[in-house]
Amino acid sequence: MLTPSIQRQLPALAERIAQHFKQSDWLALGVMTDCLDLIREHPRLLRSLTWKDPDYEGNALAVLIQIVENDAQNLEIIAEYFLQKYPSEREGVNVSSQSIPGREIYFTPSVFEVPTQGVDQTLVAVMMPFSAEYKDVYNTIQKACAFHKLDCHRVDDIWEHAILIQDIFSLIFRSYVVVCDFSGRNPNVFYETGIAHTLGKHVIPITQSSSDVPFDLRHHRYIHYHNNGEGRVKLQQDLQRRLARLCEL
Repeated sequence: MLTPSIQRQLPALAERIAQHFKQSDWLALGVMTDCLDLIREHPRLLRSLTWKDPDYEGNALAVLIQIVENDAQNLEIIAEYFLQKYPSEREGVNVSSQSIPGREIYFTPSVFEVPTQGVDQTLVAVMMPFSAEYKDVYNTIQKACAFHKLDCHRVDDIWEHAILIQDIFSLIFRSYVVVCDFSGRNPNVFYETGIAHTLGKHVIPITQSSSDVPFDLRHHRYIHYHNNGEGRVKLQQDLQRRLARLCEL
């Protein structure tokens, strides 16, 4: 029985596989998933591939379903093999770069373009309001990152796309750690935090007021700080300790 998550992921992956796989790919996949007999003995899969029959895509999906039903972990093996063999298709079926050990999230975004670059282990993204009152706070975050020789960026530091949210997504996608300032309950920051959590990033929430942390996020530990000289010194120290633990510095 396929889980709802796999049911959502498998059709898009199967479509891409049907477009690109050769017979040698299917045989290699059979060996890797211990399903070689299933592929060799299927009455239509390889035949419909050879003759380019219209039922080939359906046969491909049916065989992939059987392979994953044999072992759900085979989904990861299939996707990893496909992306390694056909890396240009990464935008079609993607694997999150910050996955839980033994598990991966496959997604096909309809709003964002997936960056070609992978995760930069030294990159810290900062999601916060752009108003002048946060300038010193951002400088403090940069100092904390510089202490560990980490590269710190906010989206207004870069301009790679005409659409701002694409730059935001790209920055989060490429980052290893994302610092999110909930101060002032900025809706954009909450949206960006959701993206970071979905991509499996290490998120460090900070805030000037605990009342600015939404109910759904209060179970996450956050750093409380005051936006004055003494408060920012403590914020820098707290961030340095947290970064050291997350980045194993």
